[in-house]
Amino acid sequence: MTLSFDPAALRLPKGHYVDGQYVEGADALEIVRPSDGQALSAIPLADAGLVDEAIRISAKVQKESGWADCMPRERARVLRRWADLIDEEAVYLAQLEAVCSTRPVTQALQGDVVNCADHIRFFAEFADKEGGVVAPTASSQMGMILHEPYGVIGAIAPWNVPISMAAWKLAPALAAGNGIVIKPSEMTPYSTLYLAELAVRAGLPKGLVNVVLGDGPVTGCAITTHPLTGKVSFTGSTRAGAQIMADIARTGIKPMTLELGGKSPQVVFADADLDLAAASVARSITGNAGQVCVAGSRLIAEKSIAEELMAKIAEHMLKMAPGKTWDEKTVYSPIISETQIQRIETLVDAARAEGAELVTGGCRMEAEGYFYAPTILAGVDEDNPAVREEVFGPVLTAQSFESEEEACALATHPTYGLASGLFTRDLSRAIRMSRKLEAGTVWVNRYGRSRDMILPTGGYKSSGLGKDLGREAYLGALRTKSVLIDL
Repeated sequence: MTLSFDPAALRLPKGHYVDGQYVEGADALEIVRPSDGQALSAIPLADAGLVDEAIRISAKVQKESGWADCMPRERARVLRRWADLIDEEAVYLAQLEAVCSTRPVTQALQGDVVNCADHIRFFAEFADKEGGVVAPTASSQMGMILHEPYGVIGAIAPWNVPISMAAWKLAPALAAGNGIVIKPSEMTPYSTLYLAELAVRAGLPKGLVNVVLGDGPVTGCAITTHPLTGKVSFTGSTRAGAQIMADIARTGIKPMTLELGGKSPQVVFADADLDLAAASVARSITGNAGQVCVAGSRLIAEKSIAEELMAKIAEHMLKMAPGKTWDEKTVYSPIISETQIQRIETLVDAARAEGAELVTGGCRMEAEGYFYAPTILAGVDEDNPAVREEVFGPVLTAQSFESEEEACALATHPTYGLASGLFTRDLSRAIRMSRKLEAGTVWVNRYGRSRDMILPTGGYKSSGLGKDLGREAYLGALRTKSVLIDL
């Protein structure tokens, strides 16, 4: 069986998904396939009125269906059935993921869809294993800390790994007993729409999960500022996250989880396994063509091995060949849009104008669609635009150091602190550096998450607030209530 498919022949979900059914509307936003630059289809834009309807339905269903009040084991059973349906529909979901996104269909099937189902199963296990606690108080009293759902969580997911990011939002919210209204990116909506359809088929109450399509300024703002949205969960750019914070502050106070931008360093010491480090660094910046918030975009190598390491990384990069996301043989992703590839070009040109040395890449690839060659820029300092700004593309900067203190100084970014990588055979150094690196996640002798969802993810500084994944994400979908009883 081949995974390759004809994008023009793929059946696409049509419209918003509200109250257990598709709701069509006038075409407002065009979707373009980044693999070839061709128009795929168009979607409607949910205005404030439709968002209000979707949130009110979710709130009503959350209260009246018994989703929050049923036996937690029953909630977990339904969620596991949902994950099973995702497995059964994996090929179609992978095709929906690949058709208009940057995700090659084979990677979507073997990685993204599997991760989505596993996320749901992981958080389902918390439903009947996490509860409130009895607090230590005087023997004449009983103190309790209760955990309760918010009601409706408003979620906004990004375009770079759509189905995985949707699962980050949906799974903990629903396991904790909430309803959810989610807006996928207007560029990559289809896999999220079908997830919601499968949720109803699995037994989730109709209307508990609603998917509204649209952009950030209209649809996204209506979700985040709605008075019935108890909490907001957003993954995207730091600029958009700051706007969400401002919108919420302007209209009311509510908690939020924000997973935002990054400019993550990868520190390589001379005692590291250089072949391992080179492969890891190359994967981290060429995976999804660097369009990942945790992309390891800043190489910081000990001076004695910097040239050798860069050569090894460049060797990996030169093997990357463009291919359409609906071709099962494709491994290297396109850039999501013409606007984004132009932004990458502008930043690389600005970096070179300020002294960056081009080691490899630095241009579009000769292919139909939006493909940018994996790029290394050396000879940069902390003020260079390619070091300072998140490129969100396959662009790696390279700096060198001579001491551990200098490595820490170069790794520390004034704006971001999402993730970092560290390569060394010295265990003591690894522990010292892990404590010093200013990032929410430190990977040692690897770069990137495993499939162990128990480790939370989230950033320091302008890289975000709160945590996704792990027990922290489940507890983040609940509010606490203190009860003190005199006996």
